[in-house]
Amino acid sequence: MPKTAKKKTESLAKVDRARAYTLSEAIDLVKSASFAKFDETVDVAVRLGVDPRHADQMVRGAVVLPNGLGKDVRVLVFAKGEKEKEAREAGADYVGGDDLVAKIQEGWFEFDTAIATPDMMGVVGKIGKLLGPRGLMPNPKVGTVTFDVGRAVKESKSGKVEFRVEKAGIVHAPVGKVSFDGTKLQENIIALVDALMKAKPAAAKGTYVKKISLSSTMGPGVRLDTTEVAAQL
Repeated sequence: MPKTAKKKTESLAKVDRARAYTLSEAIDLVKSASFAKFDETVDVAVRLGVDPRHADQMVRGAVVLPNGLGKDVRVLVFAKGEKEKEAREAGADYVGGDDLVAKIQEGWFEFDTAIATPDMMGVVGKIGKLLGPRGLMPNPKVGTVTFDVGRAVKESKSGKVEFRVEKAGIVHAPVGKVSFDGTKLQENIIALVDALMKAKPAAAKGTYVKKISLSSTMGPGVRLDTTEVAAQL
C-alpha cells in the first residue's frame, strides 16, 4: 500500500462516524488526523434547513474571523481618484479600473478577493461572467461594494470570510490552519456559526442548523454536536 494511502487509512480510523463530538474534541481530532506535509486548511461544512432555490431562503454574508485565516490574502480593488489612493494605503495588492478588467479578460486571476466602489460597478459588470463563477464578484451584501475601501481592504487582509449556501443547502468555509492553536480555531468557528445564525432567513422553518462537520484539507470529516456548539454562541 502506498505511504499516502496508508496514512489516510490511519487518519480515517481515528474518527467514529457515528459520534457527534464536542467542538474542542473535534478540533483536537482534526489536528491529530492531519497527515499532509503542508499546513492544511481547516474547513467547516454546515448543513442548513433552507431551500436555496427560493430567494427568501438564500443565506449569504461575511464574517471577519477573530484570528484570521493564517494566509496572505491578495486583495484587488476597482477604484479611482482618492479611493484608489485610500485602497493602496490600506494595503491592497492591486488597484485600478479598465486596466485590471483587461488583464482579467485575458485570463489573469492572481487575487483572492475583489472590492469595488459603487461608481466602478459599471466597469466591473463587463467581467461579471468571469468573476461570478469563481466567487470573486464584488457584492454589497458582503461589504465588497463600498466607498469605505480602506476598511474593506483591512478586513479582507485580516481574515474576512464570505459565505453562501450552495444548492444542497450546505455552507462551506475555511476557518484557519491545522497549525493554529485549538483555542484560536474554536473562536473562529464560533464566529462563523454565529454569523450564520444571524443570517437566518425569516422564511426558514424547522431546524435551521442541521449538521456541522469539521475537516482539514486532506483529513476526514468530524461531526460536531450542534447543541454543544449552539450553547457557546
